[in-house]
Amino acid sequence: MEQVLYHPEHGYYSSGRAAIGRRGDYFTNVSIGPVFGELLAAQFAEIWERLDRIDNFFIVEQGAHDGQFARDVLESTQRRFPEFFSALRYQIVEPFSVLQDRQSQMLQQFRDRVLWKKSLDELEAFAGIHFSNELLDAMPINLRGKLVGLDGDKFAFVEGPAGGRLNQAMLDWLSCLSRKLQRGLVVAIDYGFSRAEFRESVRVRARHRLLDSPFEEIGQADVTAHVNWTYLAEHALAMGLSLAGFCDQHHFITGIVAEFPRFFGEADAKTKRQLQTLLHPEMLGRTFQVLALVKDVDLAVPLRGFKFARSPREALGL
Repeated sequence: MEQVLYHPEHGYYSSGRAAIGRRGDYFTNVSIGPVFGELLAAQFAEIWERLDRIDNFFIVEQGAHDGQFARDVLESTQRRFPEFFSALRYQIVEPFSVLQDRQSQMLQQFRDRVLWKKSLDELEAFAGIHFSNELLDAMPINLRGKLVGLDGDKFAFVEGPAGGRLNQAMLDWLSCLSRKLQRGLVVAIDYGFSRAEFRESVRVRARHRLLDSPFEEIGQADVTAHVNWTYLAEHALAMGLSLAGFCDQHHFITGIVAEFPRFFGEADAKTKRQLQTLLHPEMLGRTFQVLALVKDVDLAVPLRGFKFARSPREALGL
């Protein structure tokens, strides 16, 4: 996965070949339309309130693709939450220059508000939010100890040594992030399962169809793995973070919409279609889950997005 997705020249993401949307390889929440960014902007504004409306509030986004989500959030925040907007600073963690160039073009109108870093290590300690949408599923995993070998002139799985951590890349990411976040939240949206339901699997997608093997169309297709949310939460707790919420996307978005009926109650037909796609259980509503981790913030009252969620410990089986 590391080579197929992130090789400097041939990687699916690093080369800029990753194509998202109707004419691409797959859909994301962001490609549905701007309403996703508007919803998250409302949630981010509440988090700013919970952090006592601090100045220099950072949103750090990782896995920003072309910058569309950042633009949707900044435009909505500027329009609907002007005081929050004045305190907001946006940083994008982007190691690949081809994607940073696209993001920079997308965000020209906010060039005084957005900064880029090549890695989490380059970040200064910050207060605010780390946000990711479909980042964790693209982190390389240890697939039941299997290695990649050759069968004749073709790649094939071969048996390797047993053991090893399921997702060392994710744990390294979380460890770095827990050190950089002084105060605030980590909000991760992705697809996966709690431990009780988890099944280890790899998905390969190209042109909106699933391929049979990660060795098909190497460097031309997306390769992802389901997230074990319980595994991630356990390690977050061990690193000093706390659980702020966990639920599927349907319940998360329903909670936000319920608190902002004036924003979405009179939405036009296009916006309502976008909402339906994000919410509907047979579309994206149950496909994705939302995990929020918190550091040094009093969240005795759940965030709006988790208004209709079960206790995160109960939902995660902790």
